[in-house]
Amino acid sequence: MRSQLYFEDMKIEKAELGAPSSVPDLVGGLVLQNNLNFFLSEDDEIYEGYGRCFNSYPYRQYSCYTRQLREETVKTAVLENDHLKAVFLPEYGGRLWRLFDKDRNRDLLYTNDVLRFSNLAVCNAWFSGGVEWNIGVIGHSPFTTAPLFTAVLEYEGTPVLRMYEYERIRRVTYQMDFWLGEEDKFLNARMRIKNDTSEVVPMYWWSNIAVPEFEGGRIIVPASKAFTFHDGGVYKVDIPLVGGKDITRYQNIPTSVDYFFDLPADAPKYIVNVDRDGFGLLQMSTDRLRSRKLFSWGKTRGGDHWQEFLTKDAGRYIEIQAGLGKTQYGCLPMAPHTAWEWMERYGAVQIRGQEMEKSFEELRGTVTAEVKAMPQWQEMEQILADTKKMAKTRAEVIRRGSGFGALEARLRDQCGDRRMEPHLDFAGSEEDPGCWAEFLENGTLKNPDPAEAPEVYVTGREFYDRLKKYVDENEETAGWYAYYQLGVLLFQKGEYEAAKKEFLRSIESQENAWACHGLASVYTVEGRKKEACSAVRIGFCLQREDLSYVKEVFRLLVMNKGFREVEELYQELDEEMQKEGRIRFFYIQALAENGREKEAYRLLRADGGLVIDDIREGETSLGELWRKIRAAGENGEEELPYEFDFTAL
Repeated sequence: MRSQLYFEDMKIEKAELGAPSSVPDLVGGLVLQNNLNFFLSEDDEIYEGYGRCFNSYPYRQYSCYTRQLREETVKTAVLENDHLKAVFLPEYGGRLWRLFDKDRNRDLLYTNDVLRFSNLAVCNAWFSGGVEWNIGVIGHSPFTTAPLFTAVLEYEGTPVLRMYEYERIRRVTYQMDFWLGEEDKFLNARMRIKNDTSEVVPMYWWSNIAVPEFEGGRIIVPASKAFTFHDGGVYKVDIPLVGGKDITRYQNIPTSVDYFFDLPADAPKYIVNVDRDGFGLLQMSTDRLRSRKLFSWGKTRGGDHWQEFLTKDAGRYIEIQAGLGKTQYGCLPMAPHTAWEWMERYGAVQIRGQEMEKSFEELRGTVTAEVKAMPQWQEMEQILADTKKMAKTRAEVIRRGSGFGALEARLRDQCGDRRMEPHLDFAGSEEDPGCWAEFLENGTLKNPDPAEAPEVYVTGREFYDRLKKYVDENEETAGWYAYYQLGVLLFQKGEYEAAKKEFLRSIESQENAWACHGLASVYTVEGRKKEACSAVRIGFCLQREDLSYVKEVFRLLVMNKGFREVEELYQELDEEMQKEGRIRFFYIQALAENGREKEAYRLLRADGGLVIDDIREGETSLGELWRKIRAAGENGEEELPYEFDFTAL
């Protein structure tokens, strides 16, 4: 058959994602990479912590999803030829959801049987399975659950699927072009990031590939060392034996861990996951994508619990990953007016049975030699060069993403800056940044109803300068919304005293819950706990029907030790909101802190045990709360119940 590109609906059991939070992510959450010590040599060149972000601003959190599943329709884009079928989810970050080897009738990726969200991404909601494309900031992409621009074009008679967006934190564009030639046995992925600004920006890219955790499975990668976290810091270790265990036989790995393999500069860039019979996935790339990684949940009860929590019946998985930097502990500096391009290929590999009996070192040598001899590897750099013109060709847009690329393009036109990628059509998005587009056109910011959540948030020096000028020139009449948005931008700049002034002006202009949240966030970072609790409590009274706002209220109260306030406000919620897992957890925590351990224990264990839908990766709060309550109880310590154990380390 000729290579095909078509769009169809897929039926799948799916949880409800819910709307984004009505307030911006200012204070931030638990980010494990933000508190690391490094014990590396002077020639390792790890950009330790470079480009870390302590919140997701201007992106908002998705924290109101549930775990209940129901069959729904999800839109897909499909590339297919006689050998492969690749299924993408354009509405969910362009995820490569399935890669099916038609020659062997085998799936090459771990494809989840459900779309079930959990708190593992930059913007909270994340789901496991397939290949995720992570851009810009450390962690799972802000686009994990967001629709991308989806377009089609042709390259030498072959249909090409293009997905792209504008990333707002780094202010860069990125595009992904996928195709299957008529005889291709590897999926082609041509990636491009363009920094059109005049500034050096921190850049991050990792292709996260979920693959089955095979019985007797092995990882092969052309490396002899890896960077990893253990004993309180980041170290470089020899592989395959770490702690006496061959970690490339990944079922040996005891706890949740990352291994960032240090690939030599002259090595082919690839990673393989195979079952005990030698069949599996080979991912390879051009040299720009220099690193490879293995992630395992390990074999602890907490790791097992996470594996079950993320799926229904699809079973266990590991992740193999490919990235720009040596590790995910920092970003790389990307020069102004620069494009980074590379190719990735995904396809089947079959290692002969007798080869699978070899040691890692012997198998690594054999597979590396075979990869080097493959035409599919040898021709990648040339194909990357040959398709440069195609990559800059305008494509027909089928579905649209956000309106922020169009907003940025308009801003740059006004400032006389270089235009963004002219071949990427950002116009006509359904998500129009509304009042900010009007602000750029006529210099006036509307003053909306304060009972309604703000539409969107902006970032960048140009917006700050224009908004500051607008407020200064209309000091008495700018309105609550302008003061509030200026306060948010000042907060993000770390100018907390100035931000507080604007939040107070916003409240004085017109009472609103949004500036109360901003004010509470300022007091939180300043350590003024009493004032933070007071401010956020006022906001609660104005937005007690807004679930995302209420969750943020309770979170800030707990961060500021406002346990009495949590108890009181919980009683003012309707029954449905009281049942929400995170809110109920905060209430139980408050009961325990206020000396009501027996009542807290009863609620914690009710209905088979409390479930927090948005429990965070690395968060051990459920287990810690259970231990605190048990330690204060009459029966002393027992083993931590499985349903509360998310400790994978």
